[in-house]
Amino acid sequence: MSLTSASSFATFDTAPFAYETAAFLQPIPRPAHSEAVVRITPKYGRGTVAVTLRYLWHGCAEAPTVIVQGGISASRDVCSVGTVAGWWDDLVGSGRAVDLEHCRVLSIDWLAAGDIDGASAVSSEDQADALAALLDALGITQAQAFVGASYGAMVGLAFAARHPRRVGRVVAISGAHRAHPLATALRAIQREIVRGGIGRGDVAGALGLARQLAMTTYRGAEEFAERFDAEPEFREGRFHFPVEDYLVAAGRKFVARFDAERYLSLSESIDLHRLDAAAVRVPCEIVAVSSDRLVPSADLRALADGLGAAARFHEIDSCYGHDAFLKETRRISALVAAALSCC
Repeated sequence: MSLTSASSFATFDTAPFAYETAAFLQPIPRPAHSEAVVRITPKYGRGTVAVTLRYLWHGCAEAPTVIVQGGISASRDVCSVGTVAGWWDDLVGSGRAVDLEHCRVLSIDWLAAGDIDGASAVSSEDQADALAALLDALGITQAQAFVGASYGAMVGLAFAARHPRRVGRVVAISGAHRAHPLATALRAIQREIVRGGIGRGDVAGALGLARQLAMTTYRGAEEFAERFDAEPEFREGRFHFPVEDYLVAAGRKFVARFDAERYLSLSESIDLHRLDAAAVRVPCEIVAVSSDRLVPSADLRALADGLGAAARFHEIDSCYGHDAFLKETRRISALVAAALSCC
């Protein structure tokens, strides 16, 4: 399988980097949650612009930084800080695979096209460049690793291609060199549902329905069969199937915390992502899931083959599909911990 070439790189200093040392640490303690204004040249924009990044930088202040990013709906709150819960606490925390007693986690809220002045779309390269600029702003010469899942894995690969001296290793979980065309087809339908809802004035209903459709692609068929193979219940004048209540609840939960325009932008960004494996010159752990219908194992194996000797391919046999990175805590943690030990 051929891997299509990515866009040309931005210009960056390519002198060798070492892990950050005490000389680069800020003398005044920083809050875990903060913002930084950085400059990037967006792929679908007009020249260099300033963007505001909302980020989390948390953990042992004297330790190397590990970048951790999730899917398009994931926030910077990858781990719990104070009263704010983390969405990946099973992986990131004291004594976890990304052990905050021995490293410092860095995570951002994704940029959407609306956050970038003059941009018609946002690319995985834009996210990677923004993260590299944030490293500069924080005085970090090189991150120990970039752990990415789903869209985060795509951005991690783009980061490795564009800024190879800024990261020691990439762990790419369920995110490949490009979106699979069938997955693009499903997301295109979801985006059309949302656009239609915006046009009708029913944004919440449309966004919830798009999320319901997405949920059918995040999990495997085996899990759906185990959880929802029961008789329907007749109420409100019609039969309701067990899976419907699950989907409706997931849609409502998503609508309560996400914006339609942001969803459209980031969903499109997944499908715009495309890079050449030959451009990635950083050791990579490529992690596939047997039941993932959005990012098939064959695509990730092809990516690992294209990366050559610097890559190791892992496949997890799981019923949880694309969401296995959230559900298969023990196996994902073991892979991440082993990868960090190699850095």
